[in-house]
Amino acid sequence: MPASPAVLIALDTATDLIHAALATPDATLVRQLPGGAQASRDLLPALQSLLAEGGLTWQDVDAIAFGAGPGAFTGLRTACSVTQGLALGLGCPVISLDTLRAVAEDARLRQPDAVPEGAIVWVLQDARMDELYVAALAWRDGEWQTVEPPRLWPVAEPARRWGEGAVADDLRLAGNALSACAEALAPVLATGRCRLADAEARPSGQALASLSRRAWARGDTVDAALALPTYVRDKVAQTTAERAAARHPAGQGG
Repeated sequence: MPASPAVLIALDTATDLIHAALATPDATLVRQLPGGAQASRDLLPALQSLLAEGGLTWQDVDAIAFGAGPGAFTGLRTACSVTQGLALGLGCPVISLDTLRAVAEDARLRQPDAVPEGAIVWVLQDARMDELYVAALAWRDGEWQTVEPPRLWPVAEPARRWGEGAVADDLRLAGNALSACAEALAPVLATGRCRLADAEARPSGQALASLSRRAWARGDTVDAALALPTYVRDKVAQTTAERAAARHPAGQGG
């Protein structure tokens, strides 16, 4: 039996922005703030302001949802630790959300006609270090189904797979890599096969609230102690030698 409507707090700090939402049976309230180093300072006040705007207190919250990644290491740790601390203190469960799925959901909410039943959306997020966080998700029966799980690609991989001369169906692409890595992805966009190319899609508060409500209705919650970030990269930074090599490729002087 589906769970009854609930009061849910949702948050994501996997990117360079803080996205937060308060989802109640009657409304959705959202916040978007600068992230990065400011996330740990500003996240709790943002959540508190959402509750105040909704006329609620922490005791009214039934579950805390968080974007588990993939994304920036510091951001994922911030989201997870804040979520665990709140959930343990409130004695409520946690909903773990895939950040790339939240990007796909935001694209669907922003452009529903471009994501019909059965459509597959490839989410491409900038992972820095000339890499992308990538996942493919199909919209079927009111849910996102995983076609390709989150993984790392070299930034040149989309052009290799989908660029001029490649065999590929119509593409639906979403995520900040479309702008952050525009030069590398230009060969894909130039083919004219993109039914959707949403560079503005992000793990927005509206998307987080939407995913959280569906997860709650499925009973898809975990104990706070079991909430963990999703890491698809073991290495978080380049060495000095690697940074120098990137600045001066082999065969180029300087």
